[in-house]
Amino acid sequence: MSRAMQCQSCLPWGSWARLPRRLAGSGGTRSVSMCAATVPGPAGRCLLRKILHTSSISLPRGCVRYQGDSQDSSAQPGSSRHGQSQLRNVASSGAIKKHQKSLSAWFSHQPNEERQFGPSFSLDAVHVDPVIRESSLEEILMPSPDLTIQNQLQQPRRKVISLHNLFDVDACGRQVKNVVLYGTVGTGKSTLIKKMVVDWCHGRLPRFELVIPFSCEDLSHSHAHVSLRRLITKKYQHLRDVVPVLEASNLKVLFILNGLERLNLDFRLAGTELCCDPNEPVPPSAIVVNLLRKYLLPEASIIVTTRPSAVRRIPGKYVGRYAEICGFSDTNLQKLYFQMRLSQPGCSGEESQDRSSAEQENLVEMLSRNLERHNQITAACFLPSYCWLVCTTLHFLYFTRTVPPSQTLTGIYTSFLRLNFSGEVLDSSDPNHISMMKYAAKTVGKLAYEGVMSRKTCFSEEDLRQCFEVEMKTESELNLLEVFRSDVFRFFLSPCVQPGKEHTFVFTIPAMQEYLAALYVVLGEKKSLAQRVGKELSEVIGKVSEDVAVVVNIVSKVLPLRFLPVLFNLLKIFPRYFSRVSGKDRDAIAHTMADELFKEEDYYNDDVLDQINSSILGVEGPMRHPDEAPDDEVFELFPIFMGGILSRRNRAILEQLGCSIKNLAAFEIAKAMKKTVIRKGRKGLPPSELMDYLFFLHEFQNERFTAEAVRSLRAVNLSSVKMTPLKCSVLASVMSTTCHEVEELNLTSCNLDSGSLRTLFPVLLRCKALHLQLNSLGSDACKEIRDLLLHDKCVVSSLRLANNPVGEQGARYLAEALAGNRSLTQLSLLHTALGDAGAEAIAQHLAENQHLQELNLGYNSLTDTAALRVVEVAKRHETLDKVHLYFNDISEDGKRALDSLRMDRDGVRALVFLTAGTDVSDYWSHILNVVQRNLPFWDRERVRQHLALLLQDLESSRSQTANPWRKAKFLRVESEVKKMLGKLQDGSL
Repeated sequence: MSRAMQCQSCLPWGSWARLPRRLAGSGGTRSVSMCAATVPGPAGRCLLRKILHTSSISLPRGCVRYQGDSQDSSAQPGSSRHGQSQLRNVASSGAIKKHQKSLSAWFSHQPNEERQFGPSFSLDAVHVDPVIRESSLEEILMPSPDLTIQNQLQQPRRKVISLHNLFDVDACGRQVKNVVLYGTVGTGKSTLIKKMVVDWCHGRLPRFELVIPFSCEDLSHSHAHVSLRRLITKKYQHLRDVVPVLEASNLKVLFILNGLERLNLDFRLAGTELCCDPNEPVPPSAIVVNLLRKYLLPEASIIVTTRPSAVRRIPGKYVGRYAEICGFSDTNLQKLYFQMRLSQPGCSGEESQDRSSAEQENLVEMLSRNLERHNQITAACFLPSYCWLVCTTLHFLYFTRTVPPSQTLTGIYTSFLRLNFSGEVLDSSDPNHISMMKYAAKTVGKLAYEGVMSRKTCFSEEDLRQCFEVEMKTESELNLLEVFRSDVFRFFLSPCVQPGKEHTFVFTIPAMQEYLAALYVVLGEKKSLAQRVGKELSEVIGKVSEDVAVVVNIVSKVLPLRFLPVLFNLLKIFPRYFSRVSGKDRDAIAHTMADELFKEEDYYNDDVLDQINSSILGVEGPMRHPDEAPDDEVFELFPIFMGGILSRRNRAILEQLGCSIKNLAAFEIAKAMKKTVIRKGRKGLPPSELMDYLFFLHEFQNERFTAEAVRSLRAVNLSSVKMTPLKCSVLASVMSTTCHEVEELNLTSCNLDSGSLRTLFPVLLRCKALHLQLNSLGSDACKEIRDLLLHDKCVVSSLRLANNPVGEQGARYLAEALAGNRSLTQLSLLHTALGDAGAEAIAQHLAENQHLQELNLGYNSLTDTAALRVVEVAKRHETLDKVHLYFNDISEDGKRALDSLRMDRDGVRALVFLTAGTDVSDYWSHILNVVQRNLPFWDRERVRQHLALLLQDLESSRSQTANPWRKAKFLRVESEVKKMLGKLQDGSL
């Protein structure tokens, strides 16, 4: 019976909601082991390609039963004492111990992705066992209820079984010899097998004296006949003295066959002959079949891992127990994983231990609260591989201090897919050997793209049919679709948890929708019918053109058909013409990228990094009412992923997944982007949108393109963007592609600290106007600013540090900088808690400066003495002509003394009050504007007192003048001050 026919017997065709159950209940927390890896599923596959080419992780649903060919130990032939003695001698010689050491080294090795996107954990550091449940072949083949969260939680609980108890006796009391452990992609099969091997190597699996793992992928590539003995010694040379006595001894042996879906097994006698001799050369598939038949080494135990679609390749009579890996079907397991993973020492880099520990605890707490809300992330984290992705993304967002080219968000998602799909074909029995990732990009990618274009994230069964089944025409296509539905579908899509949308599907991780949509577009899968027909026709004509040319030349010499060569030459023009037309697809990709990157309706959203953070950790505050209209969906990562996928490194990884993007295509897309992306990037962008643009340039990883784009940015305004260490690193990385001077860099209210300034140091050197207000920059940050201003390449001419807790020590650092700096002309220290001591420190070094023109020391609690000292120094300064001293604790006597100093030398202007003798100060509006702009950050009561003093001074000065014009000016300013006081009192200002 064909697979398509078998599918119809257990799954209603076209019903996407009726899939094999993903999770078999939510109860029962599994044991926690401090001894195995936490890399997602086939993460192990990349590392162990030489020993254990693991299959992609998976998550299905069945579990146990079927004693099959389980044999009673009493009926098995005993071993001779001579064989046992010989084995003891071999064991004592250390052969098995050497084998354990070798396996431990291999299986403890972490993949590149684990070391690259976070601290590297040894296998003995962190592990949380996924839930394993017993199943049966009947249950595997039985139709499932609708795939909804409610049905999953209401399913009858099947027996939970631990990894170490898989070979316990079955319900009938018979010893289990063959175990099939299955799961869909992402559930942790590979990690579990690695844990089993490492446990045995460390003496935590005493049931077996020898464990021999095999990768079915390796076996599938071997076509030569080989004996079991030769196969073992070829893989594990340390066992060459043990293998000869395997059959003659009572040695308890466990064979691990990982990724059975890679092998095409034939259990018919006509297809695979019986073989009981370990020394007889046979095909590798025949060795596997006879091991499972118990015809070869009948005493050996065997555990097979596979995806659900391949479970039926082994006849039920040869299976003693079916077990399904159900992932983290309990939120407590998810929390435990995150707690152990995010709390590891070194996770937060080189920051101080106290600060990093507090930040780690805060992350874990926020993540736990979000999981408790039963948000979509809870459904996603049923898959252990997605838990790895969440931790990796959080590490990228929070603990990245510097950004090497290899660390990009697109790189994380591309590497995540490689960990789960590397080397995987959808169906090994299909002659075309279609890449699993390529198939997902064409089908799920189409669904993702249409969702992005229509601004939706929930998909109905009809949407799924339109994307998956509309073009199914052959038996082979139907078989591939069924395998995909069984093994891979739930890796990308899961039931929606929102009330009222239980029968719709959403992407397991929201950003995955945008990644797959971007991959779908960049691969060129978005084609019209005419483009597809034209491409196929062009390929056909190109293939037959040479053969036809030979035939036409022969015929034209025999028959007087002069028009044939002409006709054929015209025919050969078509492929060249089509290649030119298809080149316009690259222009369309570039335009799509630019249009999505600069959508005006997204201009005032949070930047994409904050959006990702919110999607993982949730948004603090009251939950939205179910009847409240949802916000419009935002897909700002879509164009950023498009750029990231085009980077050389990600294209190389995607090539391994069967998704080829040629160098020429990437070059032509980048060339077309210069006409659109750079032109639109020159326009003034809101701060959050500018941050997205800079992040896009970082993800694109094209230095020449980035340099040209950055040169057009003369002013960079990122005010109110929360500049995390990652964002600072991105800004520094992108701006480092050029050496041009930046006219203005606005980092007002960006949560900067001394570490941020160190990261941005090369950028700050090239900025003429630097805005650092409202950043809580203390003395440590001022030390960094001192080093910046004293650097011989510093071009900073205007520095604003208003509303920062600079303090006395910070003022001393800045004073040192003033003494040696040659570029600074304007310095604002408004409301920086200097006090008299800080002002005195600045006054002492001010004389050594020869370029400063304006100094703002307003609202710093300066008394008469400090204010007079500063003005006296300024009076002798060659270039300084304006000193701001308003909102300080200056008395009437101090005011008169300052006025006398001002009158002694024209050009030195001390801005203290709104009056200048018996006239209104020329800078009264400037002072009031400063007050109004900074009022949200100042002590309102103190501001009210100062405004009352200013009003009193205005009234006093007005009474001293008889000039009607001046009186009118005083009245006007008084009215503005009274208006401000009134708004301040009623809270409207």
